[in-house]
Amino acid sequence: GELLVDEFLSPRKLKDLTGVDDLQQVKALEMRVDTRENSLGSFGVYLPNLRELKLNNSLLVSVRDLGTTLSHLHVLWMARCGLSDLDGISSCSSLRELYIAYNNISDLSQLTWLEHLKVLDLEGNNIEDINQMLYLGLCGQLRRLTVEGNLICLKPSAESAEEPDYNYRAEVKKLIPHLEYLDDIPASQT
Repeated sequence: GELLVDEFLSPRKLKDLTGVDDLQQVKALEMRVDTRENSLGSFGVYLPNLRELKLNNSLLVSVRDLGTTLSHLHVLWMARCGLSDLDGISSCSSLRELYIAYNNISDLSQLTWLEHLKVLDLEGNNIEDINQMLYLGLCGQLRRLTVEGNLICLKPSAESAEEPDYNYRAEVKKLIPHLEYLDDIPASQT
């Protein structure tokens, strides 16, 4: 068992995965992982020029499982990974695009650390309080946001009754005034 964990994403394994001998050449990587049984370790150390990482349909217990060595990543896909929180996302401090659709995320406070974030896909998560958008308002570069498929599209909070005149687009725009696109439609269209 110990050998497996050490071996999981070693330089040799990464070379096999990517098909290149010089891991400095790797700019994008797509893989499916299960961190319940294997650690990813510090694989980012071996891939200093990695800018895009696609982990869709993986099983990630936590974003922390990615380690702290991905500060150079620009784009990260973690759709359908079973994530329930974003603790640890701050170590991906250079992120410009984050695609985390179809997880179980309800707390967006960790995203305030991503000061370069321009694109965020939160479709089909568990965001049930419109006030979570306040955190995204602190991401000054955020221009494109997808939130359809969350409870906030129907009502402002889990406790509130559905209001016929509630317009989530107008509410989100109020909380994130610099947003240009909401659910792939210009944010100015409410």
